[in-house]
Amino acid sequence: MTEQEINQLIEKVHALKAEIKKVIVGQESVIDELLISFMAGGHALLEGVPGLAKH
Repeated sequence: MTEQEINQLIEKVHALKAEIKKVIVGQESVIDELLISFMAGGHALLEGVPGLAKH
């Protein structure tokens, strides 16, 4: 990858995180870990306290 392609990818990841943060508030580490999991082609299981939407 060229430096320009890497910078474009970084910008897209930041934009994606900004959109996700509009829905998932106060869970920055969860968002980061989910994105890492998805980009690596893996799966993620969300666990949390009862009453929070985890669809």
